[in-house]
Amino acid sequence: MSSKESYIFEVSQSNFNNLVLINSYKIPVVVEFMSVNSEICINVETSLSTLAQEFAGQFVFAKIDVYEQPELKEQYEIVNLPTVKVFKDGEVVRTEIGKMDSNELAAMLKDFGIYRESDEMRLQARELHLQGDTQGAVDLLTKAIQTDPGNTRVALDMVQVLLDVGVWEQAVDIFSRLPDKDKESEAGRALLGQMTFHRLARKTDGKTALLARLDQDPLDFDAYFDLSVCLLAERDYQGALESLFSLFEQEPNYKDGAARELIVTVLNMLSSSDPELSKQYRQRLGNAMA
Repeated sequence: MSSKESYIFEVSQSNFNNLVLINSYKIPVVVEFMSVNSEICINVETSLSTLAQEFAGQFVFAKIDVYEQPELKEQYEIVNLPTVKVFKDGEVVRTEIGKMDSNELAAMLKDFGIYRESDEMRLQARELHLQGDTQGAVDLLTKAIQTDPGNTRVALDMVQVLLDVGVWEQAVDIFSRLPDKDKESEAGRALLGQMTFHRLARKTDGKTALLARLDQDPLDFDAYFDLSVCLLAERDYQGALESLFSLFEQEPNYKDGAARELIVTVLNMLSSSDPELSKQYRQRLGNAMA
């Protein structure tokens, strides 16, 4: 096997032995039991395909559509989708069920010795940021970028940290220089949404002033809408949705349906990152429109 070749296969009952079991004696084989009609399955597939290309030759990524391969579904007792199984030496050595983002999948691969040192630095930087040592996080991410400029996940993390501390211009500058594939990734789209809401929030009176306005006038619909934008900029999605519903349920035609439009935008944005919250508020929106 060439160390520069990525191994991504669609697997059936007829080639399962060769592509999965035999290969697993050489390198780990990551199998996703999936459905092409499931958005969550497709997201996991996309992340694993990207990782298989990044770590070319270090593991095999095998995709199995359980509805086309019912024998394999039954053999490996697949109930929930997606289900990811890692094979080594002909045996299943790891099973993960349900949604996994790229960071979780990368952490799984690390357990099999497949990782980049710069990703370890990313994790350390994230801990520093959560502990309040933002400067330490920025310094570590800067070092990671210098030592491994090809790992664009580091740059995405840097953008997130800078947005969190309000360094707007630098965050936008770093994001603008990223490759299109990173901007269009799940993490990239989430950051783009944050930057959009940050830009809009800067044009409002600010959260404190807007809350004061609502205390004085609970029918200040403009304040509800602008407060929602501020909360979205802070990634307080539930708070933003509550504010939007307070507006929508009192004045559904506010600015030609602007509140409903923003609710739908937020719910679509949350559909992959927080499907339960998205489902909860979709039901509420349906009830409000009934």
